[in-house]
Amino acid sequence: MGNTLYKKLIDRFQSPETVLTASKAEFESIGKISTKTLYGLLHHKLFMEQAKIELEQIFKNHIHIVTLNDAFYPVLLKQIQDPPPFLTYYGTLDNESPCVSIVGSRTATSYGLSTSENLSFKLASKGFQIVSGLARGIDAMAHKGALRAKGKTIAVLGSGLKKIYPKENESLFHEIAETGTIFSEFKVNADPIPGHFPVRNRIIAGLSCGSIVVEAAKRSGSLITARLASEYNREVFAVPGSIKSKKSEGTHSLLKQGAKLVETEMDIIDEFHHFIHKKKETLSQVPLESSESGSYPGRIQDRPRILNFLEPYPVHIDIIIEKSGMKSSEVASQLLDLELEGLVNRHQGNCYSISEDYH
Repeated sequence: MGNTLYKKLIDRFQSPETVLTASKAEFESIGKISTKTLYGLLHHKLFMEQAKIELEQIFKNHIHIVTLNDAFYPVLLKQIQDPPPFLTYYGTLDNESPCVSIVGSRTATSYGLSTSENLSFKLASKGFQIVSGLARGIDAMAHKGALRAKGKTIAVLGSGLKKIYPKENESLFHEIAETGTIFSEFKVNADPIPGHFPVRNRIIAGLSCGSIVVEAAKRSGSLITARLASEYNREVFAVPGSIKSKKSEGTHSLLKQGAKLVETEMDIIDEFHHFIHKKKETLSQVPLESSESGSYPGRIQDRPRILNFLEPYPVHIDIIIEKSGMKSSEVASQLLDLELEGLVNRHQGNCYSISEDYH
């Protein structure tokens, strides 16, 4: 049975118990149902043993279940056309705090990774739950940013809860489960097959009042999330990148189609100001300014001159030396100081970029 039919049956009969006591005529009155599905509904007791085995496996692994009929099923997700009949999850559910999803490339640039983490950190600090897919790249950094803010984050898997994917994010999986939520609509031991990921993207979009795409190529799975968010009448945001970067072709395409451009977290907060609750005690009590300015105040005369020659995209040290006219030893010394202050990021190949936290 598909999720759309399941929701239609629940809307008509109000509960699974009532569905399973309905007659053939009652089922046929709600529209076309395949012969196979109709047989399964009318003879559901034949499948009860299989269901019991699956339930035992879930409870044995200390996994929780929330069904479409439960009061604490995610409110926004329930509104889509084909919500999962049930979700298995680790962690705790929070239906009070608004959700925003951050998605993007698995092979992101350093600019994309730092942007994802910083946006997540600042939005989580304001009380938003950050939703993403636990994939490497943009997704992982979105989860990490929320955790750094002592905020909540939700990971939606394209596999069962006992098949953590990718393996490199196993520790991140457990860290999220401690304070946030890990969701899956698949069987506990379901493998992360390719077809699962586009399907789970509808949950990411459905949970969220808006979706932010940080970096995406032309044929990125993140664009599926953005398209679904638009279909669900949720806001779609895109972070612009370099016109020379293929990783930004997808995000630029979204902007051309009317997605809202994101330069800072305020572009999202202004759109969702009515969702923002007072910061809960569990969230970070550290003001954002403390992570933005380092030991250099905003006055021009207090900023090291070398910052004028750095950009959000990595620049080779030789170019910095050439543009600044400074001695190589002086440039290296200042870059080291700024790196220690968190104002500059160092990349492979002796390249440097200005931190996203620096204004």
